[in-house]
Amino acid sequence: MQDREFPEFAGKFGQLTPCGGGDPIPLVKERLLVGRRPSCDIQLKFPNVSSNHCRFSLESGYWFIKDLGSRNGTKVDGRQIMRKRADPKCKVSIAKHHYILEYEPQALGAFGPPPADDDYVEEMLKSSLMDRAGLSRRDGKKSTNRDPLAD
Repeated sequence: MQDREFPEFAGKFGQLTPCGGGDPIPLVKERLLVGRRPSCDIQLKFPNVSSNHCRFSLESGYWFIKDLGSRNGTKVDGRQIMRKRADPKCKVSIAKHHYILEYEPQALGAFGPPPADDDYVEEMLKSSLMDRAGLSRRDGKKSTNRDPLAD
């Protein structure tokens, strides 16, 4: 991806703005490791942040966040995540530290609809094929595998 300048953000790929005040954290690369270690791209010096807590990756102009098995978890808009697309202005929680993710997808090369969100796919896979096809019973009960002619 070529270098781009965005005067409204501290980093060329957006920023994380702390919810309780403080300096914004610039997003300066397409892949960022967040954690407590000094070797992380974004170092958060808090005891409840894991050494390698989560990874931010830019895909098709949108940020995706993946939790790296952290002890205190990563949330997007209040929901615990494994891997999720983080839309502009969403609230990202790393352990108990909250930030607003600010960026412009179009300025980062996005076009058309946003890429599929992993959480949506996971939720869809939890439902039955009949439910996904819209073929659930009208009375709201789940279908059974028994022979309907046997009644």
